[in-house]
Amino acid sequence: MAEEEQPIIVIKKKGGHAGHHGGAWKVAYADFVTAMMAFFLVMWLVTQNDNVKQNVQGYFNDPANYGKGANSILKGGASMLKGGESILKKGGAMNQSMNEAQAREVLKQAGDRIYDSLSDMPNFDEIKDHMEIDLTEEGLRIELIESSSPDGDSAFFFGLGSAVISPKGEAIISTIGKELGKLNNQVVIEGHTDAQNYIYKSVYSNWELSADRANSARKLMEANGLKEEQIDEIRGYAANRPKYPANPRDPRNRRVSILVHPGTGQAPVEQLEIHEMIDGKVVKNIESAGDSQ
Repeated sequence: MAEEEQPIIVIKKKGGHAGHHGGAWKVAYADFVTAMMAFFLVMWLVTQNDNVKQNVQGYFNDPANYGKGANSILKGGASMLKGGESILKKGGAMNQSMNEAQAREVLKQAGDRIYDSLSDMPNFDEIKDHMEIDLTEEGLRIELIESSSPDGDSAFFFGLGSAVISPKGEAIISTIGKELGKLNNQVVIEGHTDAQNYIYKSVYSNWELSADRANSARKLMEANGLKEEQIDEIRGYAANRPKYPANPRDPRNRRVSILVHPGTGQAPVEQLEIHEMIDGKVVKNIESAGDSQ
């Protein structure tokens, strides 16, 4: 019997790749890029002045005819691209606004900390009658006043005719120095006296006394945290800038004033009394009592 022929089976393996991906991701990516471009365009636009905004609005309202008017930004007007302030450029509208807000917040927090630290002292009821803390156009002003009333203690911080700080004054000024040392702001310290003159004023006068008191406050604050580079000026005004001009000899004219500059180089912060910053709990404003001497 003839041998049966065996069939030959050939197995071919086909190699290949998976089906091609769709292009939907490209559309999503293009949408994302478009959205980001629109976002930055809006961010740029909100920093511009009203003239630029009006011109942009006019273009989108009537693209075909816009640019033919005399006030058009396309014909001699302020260019949106060349004249506008960049939101990334230092000094731009957004950056300036943030700097002013930050400066206000820094000074506000410093005032809050000083108030909170002093309020923990056992004799705070007495201390608050000898202090005023205000936000002025120049910055945060802290005034250490010898007396809050004509019949009060007129030697609270310094003895009569002396630049030596009292123990009560040391505790207060040290606390202020510690808190201001946490900042980088420039500080000016001013000394003021009343109009009572020395007998031998040719040897030592209110000029020397006011400057010496300011300098004593500086030394104590530096010993408790205020950085040397923060000191901008030491000023002695003698009796030339009385708090109560109607009564130059009023003991309340004798004071040391500590001024903390905002430190932004921008517009000054708006005047605001400390009691508005800390829910009204605060330093009594002596001026509210009027000019009664």
